[in-house]
Order: sequence, then C-alpha cells, then structure tokens
Amino acid sequence: MQTNFLFDISENEDGLEALQGLKYQPGFIDASEESTLLEHIRTLPFREFEFHGYLGKRRIVSFGWRYEYTGRGELKKAEDIPDFLLGLRLRAGSFAQIEAESLQQVLVTEYRSGAGIGWHRDKPVFDRVVGISLLEPCILRFRRRLVGEVKDQKGRAVWQRVNLFAQQRSAYLLEGPVRSQWEHSILRVNELRYSITFRSLRPS
Repeated sequence: MQTNFLFDISENEDGLEALQGLKYQPGFIDASEESTLLEHIRTLPFREFEFHGYLGKRRIVSFGWRYEYTGRGELKKAEDIPDFLLGLRLRAGSFAQIEAESLQQVLVTEYRSGAGIGWHRDKPVFDRVVGISLLEPCILRFRRRLVGEVKDQKGRAVWQRVNLFAQQRSAYLLEGPVRSQWEHSILRVNELRYSITFRSLRPS
C-alpha cells in the first residue's frame, strides 16, 4: 500500500504540503542561458560515476568539493568552481535564500539515454541542495516510510510517494523535512539530460 501523486508543484498546493522544504520553479533560466551553459558543460572532463566499484550510466564532474564513494567515503577538495557557473550560483543562493558563497560544492551530471539515479538521500555532510535541469525533463521521485502502526496486509512497511515532473530549465531546492526525511531518485531519461547541483556544507 502506498500513496502516490504526480504533479507540477508550481500548480499543486497538495504537493507543497506533502513535501515540506521543497521549492520548485519552472523557467528558472531561459533558453539563451541554457544554450550558453551547455557550450561550457560539453567541454568539461566528465568521468563515469563510480559507487563501490560499480560504474553508473551517468557521468559527473565536481567543483569546490567532491565526495569519494570508494573506500571510507570522504569529502575532498576539488578544482575551483569555474567562472561560467558563478552567476548561476548567485541566483541559486537567492533562490535558496542563503549566501551564494555557502554553496561550496557543485556537481554537474550528464544523463545519457537510459540513465537515472536510484533511491538515496544526499550525504549528511551536505545541507541545502539546489538542482537545475537542462535539456530533457525528468521525473524526480520522492518517498518516505510511514512509521508507527502503518503496515500493509502482509505486515510490510508502507511508503508515501510523490513524483515531481521537473521541466527543462527548472530549478528545485531541498531543505528541511524533504531533505532529511524523504529519499529521492530520478527515473531513467529517454534523451540526453544535464543537471547542475549546488550544495552547501552542513556545519561541523
């Protein structure tokens, strides 16, 4: 048993209530800005995402800081955030209502056809997360386990699920309950997609 919603959160207040701490804005950048970003992104030194020896279908490049999933899992310094992302970071900071300089990590991800992300929460070392979608739209899925006496007929845990259709050139913010209580994933895309994800670091 589960509860499901599929919505454009900009037009559905029920989604806002279910996913406390999620902020979504379609048309965060325009087509010209997207084209300029893509010109730079296509020159970046992408590498396959590696998770404990497994190579994913998506490719990534990190700036500011990078999280190493191999070994003990550590946060390590990466190359400085390139100039072409600084203006976008300024807008991402305004969107999240925090200082842009606090968004110290940037992850640029290339999703080829058939690529997605499984269920997860961003690592606890990170705090707020701002993502910007380029090219192909995607379905951003959220789920959380309902606690207490809520079980299905077979005695299994029940999940509440909400699916957000993230449009091309849109942005989303994860903070608060949606960041700490919900897992999220991205359904496999049909065409090439890029995302730019800004993260702040959680205070020690």
